[in-house]
Amino acid sequence: MKINPFTKTYLKVATGLATAGEMNLRNPSSNKPTTDLAAKLATQAVATAMQKADISIASSVLLFLTSEFAIDPQSGIKAAAKTARCTQIIGCSATGIFTDEDWVLDCPAAAAMVFSGNISLENVRDPSDNQLLLTLTAPNAINTTWLSNKGIRFGGVSGDVIGHGPFSVWENGKGTVQGFCEIALKHTNGVIAATHGLRFLSKPKRITQCNKYDLNILGDETALASLQKAYRQNFSSVGTLNEVIPYHQLIAVYADDIKLIHSDNYSQASLIGVNETDNKVTLAKCLNENQWLCWAIRDVEIAASDFKKTASDLGKSLAKTDPDFGLLFSCLGRGPYLYGSQDHDLLQLRELYPSMPFIGFYGNGEIAPINGKNELLQYSAVLGLFKGE
Repeated sequence: MKINPFTKTYLKVATGLATAGEMNLRNPSSNKPTTDLAAKLATQAVATAMQKADISIASSVLLFLTSEFAIDPQSGIKAAAKTARCTQIIGCSATGIFTDEDWVLDCPAAAAMVFSGNISLENVRDPSDNQLLLTLTAPNAINTTWLSNKGIRFGGVSGDVIGHGPFSVWENGKGTVQGFCEIALKHTNGVIAATHGLRFLSKPKRITQCNKYDLNILGDETALASLQKAYRQNFSSVGTLNEVIPYHQLIAVYADDIKLIHSDNYSQASLIGVNETDNKVTLAKCLNENQWLCWAIRDVEIAASDFKKTASDLGKSLAKTDPDFGLLFSCLGRGPYLYGSQDHDLLQLRELYPSMPFIGFYGNGEIAPINGKNELLQYSAVLGLFKGE
């Protein structure tokens, strides 16, 4: 709980986390969630958060449920609204969720952040150019036109492990018709940054020839030859030219200017496939000739150090005191799946800001502004830190 010296308003933000394992709410005969499990978990998560914040009524609630409840999350949403005594319940389903307390990936769970005082979450239908918008979306609702609309967007993509199963997004205490929500965090100042944790395998080169999603020539080499050489030069264990290269782990890093890549203000595209006949590489995004591109791979140590630096720099740019709360949206490929049995991103966030509540989920994509353009990212973490006005 913090007090704004100008308005004398108590800024109360807190989190709660409830898991089926802790509450012993699984059906022992089928090992499946009981029918009212979503309601019980949401009630417990919101009640815990409200007790921490020492409030009886919340202005709004950010609620995340694990993907077990994606098909029918309404009982959990209603329970959260009843417990918080408010109708502004916003959130989505996700494979894994977390708060400043812990992360959950392997069982049904609910995570909640409650807001009171003059901080609130409000739906936006006509955003301004520079308005910061918390954006939660289903995979089938994403399109470039919507992403490029007015507003500075950050958030994540709802989904399950494979990214094609059930998913849900809700606002105003019910599921959204359009499949996404755009939310303003009223009476706050926020800063946003994305961290990718990539190890560069080559120097940036200008794209000489490409055709929409197909990259043909990079510099003076074919795209595939450039990619294979970059990988083999960095991994001496690759003994022969016939050694299998893990193309699914490689990323194309690109920007309009080489300086943007060197300053980490780049975009990225996953590899869709390689064509050994034409020596081209097919990417998940459409690139243009004369852009700059280099090859990269995810790296555990770089991911951890980059996240710590990003979180530290964001805090310094926001205020001299610790942020009031944080929102983190991490790729399912990060977290415990990248770091092992722990999520070092969460550990470092707690170490940097031990009194700061934060909440988030592991999703199927992350959204953040990159060089003035809202981008859909992969294998990244998007962090927002906020102070009450």
